[in-house]
Amino acid sequence: MLPWPKPAVWPSVPDDATSEVVVKEKMILQETPRVKHFGIQRKPLPLEPTILVREANRRRSSLSVGNSSEIFYGRVEFNDGLAADVPAKMPQADKAHEFMMSRTYSSPGNFDCSIGRPMRLAEIFVAAERALKKTISNPDLQKILSSVENFEQKYMELTKGAADNYHHSWWKRYGVVLDGEIAAVCFKRGNFDLAAKSYEKVCALYAGEGWEDLLAEVLPSLAECQKSLNDEAGYLLSCVRLLSLDKGLFLSKERQAFQSEVVSLAHNEMTNHVPLDVSSLITFSGNPGPPMALCDGDTGTLSVTVWSGFPDDITLDSLTLTLMATYNADEGGKLRNSNATVLKPGRNTITFPLPPQKPGSYVLGVLTGHIGQLTFRSHSFSKGGPADSDDFMSYEKPTRPILKVFKPRPLADLSASISSALLINETQWIGIIAQPINYSLKGAVLHIDTGPGLMIEESHSIEMESNKKAGHGSVGTANSGDATKDSSVAAKDCSPAADKHFEQLCLVSGKIEFPDWASDVSSILWIPTRAIDDKLARGSSSGAPEKQSIVDRMRTIALKLEFGISKNQIYDTTIALHFSDPFHVSTRVANQCNDSTLLLQVTLHSQVNATLSVYDAWLDLHDGFTHAGQGNGRPISAFFPLVISPSSRAGLLFCLCLEKRTAEDENNVPPENILNIRYEIAGDRTIGAHPPVTMKSNENAEDTSKNLVFRSALVLQQPVLSPCLAVGFLPLPSDSIRVGQLVTMKWRVERLKDIEEKRVPQNNDKMLYEINANSDKWMIAGRKRGHVSLDMKQGSRIVISILCMPLVAGYIHPPHLGLPGIDEVSITCSPAGCHLFTLYINCKSVWNHVR
Repeated sequence: MLPWPKPAVWPSVPDDATSEVVVKEKMILQETPRVKHFGIQRKPLPLEPTILVREANRRRSSLSVGNSSEIFYGRVEFNDGLAADVPAKMPQADKAHEFMMSRTYSSPGNFDCSIGRPMRLAEIFVAAERALKKTISNPDLQKILSSVENFEQKYMELTKGAADNYHHSWWKRYGVVLDGEIAAVCFKRGNFDLAAKSYEKVCALYAGEGWEDLLAEVLPSLAECQKSLNDEAGYLLSCVRLLSLDKGLFLSKERQAFQSEVVSLAHNEMTNHVPLDVSSLITFSGNPGPPMALCDGDTGTLSVTVWSGFPDDITLDSLTLTLMATYNADEGGKLRNSNATVLKPGRNTITFPLPPQKPGSYVLGVLTGHIGQLTFRSHSFSKGGPADSDDFMSYEKPTRPILKVFKPRPLADLSASISSALLINETQWIGIIAQPINYSLKGAVLHIDTGPGLMIEESHSIEMESNKKAGHGSVGTANSGDATKDSSVAAKDCSPAADKHFEQLCLVSGKIEFPDWASDVSSILWIPTRAIDDKLARGSSSGAPEKQSIVDRMRTIALKLEFGISKNQIYDTTIALHFSDPFHVSTRVANQCNDSTLLLQVTLHSQVNATLSVYDAWLDLHDGFTHAGQGNGRPISAFFPLVISPSSRAGLLFCLCLEKRTAEDENNVPPENILNIRYEIAGDRTIGAHPPVTMKSNENAEDTSKNLVFRSALVLQQPVLSPCLAVGFLPLPSDSIRVGQLVTMKWRVERLKDIEEKRVPQNNDKMLYEINANSDKWMIAGRKRGHVSLDMKQGSRIVISILCMPLVAGYIHPPHLGLPGIDEVSITCSPAGCHLFTLYINCKSVWNHVR
């Protein structure tokens, strides 16, 4: 902007212009400075007409009094507007002298000087107008300068033409600046519609170029035009833009006036509800640190940092934040804070309830809300303050994820500490291991539902302790870029403090609440349970315990773990528990005496992982058997207590006598023989079988109150020493057996006694046989299984033959003849003094001869 012109000689006041000077002075005195909208006060620009006073009287003042300050220091500013710059280095005496001079020059009193007194502003106006009219010969120009209205009209025509030329010549910025000059004249004349359109172009240019000082001059005028036109949306936007400008451009009172206009209009009834974009005024970002990590289905609370550019506190009636998924353009969930929120100037932290989100990574999207009836929004999710300051972030910084929701993965695990070899019909501690997998179990609730045949002893409390053998599960989520780390369990040794965690809990309505210390460590719940089975254990006549079915004496317990911030995570599982008797009983007749006395050997096989101590045993016999001599049913042994290690066995020997039975007794089904064993178990609940919960340790082993009693049914039938069949392996050919050659194996079966027909079912003369051979060593050429007829009379014989071929050389077992079901038809027993032996066949190789 150029300064006012400085002619060498200023025109003097004509003698006949006194009346014009008086009128001009009245106009100057009556003219009041116009106050801008919002009460904005501006300093006078250097283009003010008062500069004319200094320029017109500068040389007069210097020459009339010999002003040394004009010569040495430059300009002096007089109190009545005679402007001169007095430097700060001027001596105090010179400053006082200049002050006296200013009072002398400014006084309209008598002033005697050969050059003349200084001219007043009104006189300068009149002298300049008279001199200007003398230099203008064009009558049209004189008419234009004759009145303000004519001048403004001509000024509008020239400015508009120049602006059009600039726009046509692609000098857009010059044209927009001239549009601002046109807008000022339209605004002065009250034509707010045209003024607003031009001001909008100017404000767009200034905002795009970053000329905030010029924007601060024009924007209040645009806001005043919009308010006069009742443009609520435009007026609110202008107020927001004024608040978004640099704080140093306006006073605090002026900025408060901008905010009061927004608030007052927002709480009044608005005609058009247009969302207001406040992205330049209200900004937001996530809190510092890593993004919040949740799993699928989790809820939580998300904290967001919001910066307010308002000079005072402002109340937001509601606030809504949108989450955007980074992998697609779809909007995520909306976080709503329906309570009134007060934003203070600067930094604010606002929390939003976070509903469950789909798996993925999320960034902050759009912030919307209400101030009264005004709906506002902010899209500046990437513009916010850094973690350690309130300064605005740069738009160039990439968007940082605020939330990461991981795909469904195991968050917890429930398993049985020991699932087998538990005592049946006795109260046992069942261990349930609760393992967090990179997730917190704080406030978790475990629902327990026992299946049929299993009950919880509610009279005993449930014990919970930290699992010393397992590592801690990390609560925080690992690096999101490594999915393997997210789903793995952190294998760490338990700290000594964690090993001491122990607490007794109560089962309320089938639920157990976890304590806080069990939220991030592996723990074991010890539950006192009892498996009920009314069936009596049965012994066998074989040498080894029979293989039990996998579902025999199996019980199930259903578990449901509810955990998470709002108990929304559920883990269901069913644990199978196998209960067993402490012993498996097998029997065999060890010897037969001539006086019908039998030695019955009872073998006790341990089936639990604990040490069993047998203190007493007695045998309750049914009709047909009695205890020999003066026996009371106790075994022939003096080595009580008998200690049986885990997975080992021990034997008891009973002496029995046979009783004569009548035909009626033989037809009746005899009652079972019961073996009673009083024992004690020594074990730890961490290894499975252990003393029942109700039992307490006692050093006195003879105290029967602490002992357990095991009962097993034994099968004893008469006669027990009369074999009905004899099986013999016939000799092989004299020449050696070779690989690849067929050989005939023969077995002879002979009946040793007659079988009464009334005791044998019909068609029972058919006997089933089966050949068992190792398929890797023998190839069977004939039938492996079939039926043969054997007469019921004593001495009947048959020979069973089978063709087979040896496949390997060396000493190998021959095929074995089995007679399935013979024990069910007839009673067999090894004769006294019978010995078992192993038969091997030497098979030679013939491959060398073949070559």
